[in-house]
Amino acid sequence: MKESIVSKDGVSYLGPFILITACFALWGFANDITNPMVKAFSKIFRMSVTDGTLVQVAFYGGYFAMAFPAAMFIRKYTYKAGVLLGLGLYALGALSFFPAKLTGDYHPFLLAYFIMTCGLSFLETSCNPYILSMGTEETATRRLNLAQAFNPIGSLMGMYVAMNFIQNKLHPMDTAERAQLSQAEFEAVRDSDLSVLIAPYLVIGVVIFIMLLVIRATRMPRNADQSTSIDFIPTLKRIFTLKRYRYGVLTQFFYVGAQIMCWTFVIQYGTHLFTSQGMEEQAAEVLSQKYNIVAMIIFCVSRFICTFILRYVKPGKLLMVLAVVALILTGGVIFCVESIWGMYCLVGVSACMSLMFPTIYGIALKGMGDDAKFGAAGLIMAILGGSVLPPLQASIIDCKTLFGMPAVNVSFILPFICFVVIVIYGYNMRRES
Repeated sequence: MKESIVSKDGVSYLGPFILITACFALWGFANDITNPMVKAFSKIFRMSVTDGTLVQVAFYGGYFAMAFPAAMFIRKYTYKAGVLLGLGLYALGALSFFPAKLTGDYHPFLLAYFIMTCGLSFLETSCNPYILSMGTEETATRRLNLAQAFNPIGSLMGMYVAMNFIQNKLHPMDTAERAQLSQAEFEAVRDSDLSVLIAPYLVIGVVIFIMLLVIRATRMPRNADQSTSIDFIPTLKRIFTLKRYRYGVLTQFFYVGAQIMCWTFVIQYGTHLFTSQGMEEQAAEVLSQKYNIVAMIIFCVSRFICTFILRYVKPGKLLMVLAVVALILTGGVIFCVESIWGMYCLVGVSACMSLMFPTIYGIALKGMGDDAKFGAAGLIMAILGGSVLPPLQASIIDCKTLFGMPAVNVSFILPFICFVVIVIYGYNMRRES
C-alpha cells in the first residue's frame, strides 16, 4: 500500500500534522484581518494612505526582525518550542490592543502589531520546515502545499471578521467629514471606532492562548531536531551557495510584496471604482471587501487544485505558468480604467498566487535537511517584501492621478514587476524542482 504523505518509515504524523496545520489558519487570520486595517486606521486617525501603511510596515517588519532569532532558537531547542513561543507572542500582541486603545494614539497599535508578528515569525519559521519534515522528501512540496491550503481558510475568516465586525460597525462618516470635526467630536468618534476595532483582536488572543495549551500538552515528533549546534555563520555560507535557495529568497520577497499589495489595495481600487459610479464611500469600501473575500475563496480553492496538479507537473513549471497568467491579469488591473473588468482581473490574480508561496518555499529548501531551520528563516525574512513594497504603492496612490490615469490603477505596476521576477524563477527552476 502506498505510504501517506504525512508518514515516514511506517510512522504516522497525522495528529501533529493537523495541529501544526491549524497554526497556518491562525496566522492567515492575522494577515487578512490586518490588510483592511490600513484603510480603517487611515479613516479613524484622519491620515493619508501612506501613513496608514505603517500598519503593514510594523506587521511585516516583525517577520524580518525575528526570523533569524527564531531559527537560532529552534536550532538550539525544537520545532515545538518555536511553535509555543510563537503562539505566546502572537497572543501577547493581540491582547496588547486593549492598552493601545486606552492611549488613543496610533503608534501603540504599531507596537502591538510588531509584537504579534514577532510571534508569527516564530510560527512560520517553525511550522513550514516542521511540515516538510513530517514525511518523505519526495512528497515534501505537496505536503507543504496541503498545509498551506488551510492558510487561506484562516484568511477568509479574517476578512469576514474585518468586514462584518469592524468595517461595518465603524462610524459611517468618511475621511473628509472627519477632517471637519472639532477636536472633542473627533476624539469621541475615534474612541468609539477603536473599541470596535480591538474586540476581534482580544478574542483571537484568547483563542491563541488556548491553542498554545493544547499543543503544549500534545506529544509532538522530534525526528527533525537532530542538531542543537547553532553554527550560524558557517550554516549561512553553506545555504547561500545554493542557487535555488539564494534566488528563492529574492523571489519570495517580491511574491509577498505582490500578494500584500493585491489584497491591501483592492479596497482603494474598488473604492475609487465604485465612488466614480456614484456610490458612497463606506458602501464602496464594504463592496470592495466583498470582492476581496471572493478573491480569497478563489485563492483557497485554487490552492487545493494546484496541490492536486503538483502530482503530475513539476513545481517550478507550474509556478512559471501561473506567474505568466498573473502578469496578464495585472495588466488588466492597470489598463481597465474605471471598469468592473479591472476588479475582475484583480480578483483573478488570487487564483494564480495560491500556489506561489509554498512552492517557492519548497523548491528553495529542497534537500537542506537540518539546515532547513536557517533556510526557513531567510525565506521568512523575505516576507519583508510585505513591509517595503505596499508603502511604495501607497505613495503612488496618494498622487491621485498619473499619466492621465487614476493613480490607483498605475500603482499596480509594482505587482506587475513582482510577477516578472516570479516568472524568471519558475523558468529557471522548471527542471530542477
